[in-house]
Amino acid sequence: MNRIYNFNAGPATLPLEVLKQAQDEFLNFDNTGMSILEISHRSPSYDEVNNQAEATMKELLGLGDDYQVLFLQGGASTQFAMMPLNFLGEGKVANYILTGAWSEKALKEAKMIGQTHVAATTEDGNYVRIPSMDEIKLSDNAAYVHITSNNTIFGTQWQELPSFGDVPLFADMSSDMLSRPFDASKFSLIYAGAQKNLGPSGVTVVVARRELLEAAPANANIPTMLRYQTHAKKNSLYNTPPSFSVYIVNLVLQWLKANGGLEGAQKRNEQKAKLIYDVIDASNGFFRGHAQADSRSRMNVTFRLPSEELEKQFVAESKAAGLGGLKGHRSVGGLRASIYNAMPLEGAQALADFMESFMKKNG
Repeated sequence: MNRIYNFNAGPATLPLEVLKQAQDEFLNFDNTGMSILEISHRSPSYDEVNNQAEATMKELLGLGDDYQVLFLQGGASTQFAMMPLNFLGEGKVANYILTGAWSEKALKEAKMIGQTHVAATTEDGNYVRIPSMDEIKLSDNAAYVHITSNNTIFGTQWQELPSFGDVPLFADMSSDMLSRPFDASKFSLIYAGAQKNLGPSGVTVVVARRELLEAAPANANIPTMLRYQTHAKKNSLYNTPPSFSVYIVNLVLQWLKANGGLEGAQKRNEQKAKLIYDVIDASNGFFRGHAQADSRSRMNVTFRLPSEELEKQFVAESKAAGLGGLKGHRSVGGLRASIYNAMPLEGAQALADFMESFMKKNG
């Protein structure tokens, strides 16, 4: 095989063990004589995939039957509209904490549907940090508070996830879902596009309190497919689901469970991030991190070099060295290394070694 270390932000790298298992089962899944791509979503074999994925997701998060897991289509971007459509009732205000582009997009959708309030933002510093708790000011009559737990573009992450008492807390965890242990029970709704840390593109995982789903919708005129109740009542099988994507998510969940769960993932992710941040911090300014040190992401390391010419050279030479997807987002520029759960420690070490070598030659 001629596989590279894939540092793309999404779709991103998947565990090699998962890819090999999917390859082995591809032509004859569960002794059906058919590929997982061919079997009916109403078949017992697919039902087992769907149910196992939900059960393992809740097990890893430490949640019980008061939560339900949904496997939906439309990406996290569709969730931006579904949340206010279902939960932003008359006289209520949706509160948003802005920490990057994706939280901005979520707010934009909510503004089309009802009253909104920016409870905190770090936009004035180009999102180099997460706001402190004393900066967050909620509105009266808050329907919910929405956060983005990790910001792929700017390389920041909530180090300690907040809580707001009786006000429901919603979170976009697309890029750090299941990367570390956390108290999932403080959240009323979590959603994550799978293509960064959970699986392939095509499915969005929603984890929500059953009582929240049962109380929705706030607007009786919501189209059927945009109602959470539609999908919750049918166990994500109201219409044909993205079955192959859900199947891969299930394999990733089993892989995570077999490799130490969230505690194991956190340990590996901290080791990987430290390898790269240590090079940045010891470079005497040759590498300049975008995020403030107390807000650094363990999933997306963003940094600049002394010139754009060197940054282009870094991307070209790293690609030739088998390190792909390191070009930064246009909002920040420079470089970005996405080191999600599936990135092996060896990949982070290879990048750290390349960075040191590049600095010696060009510093």
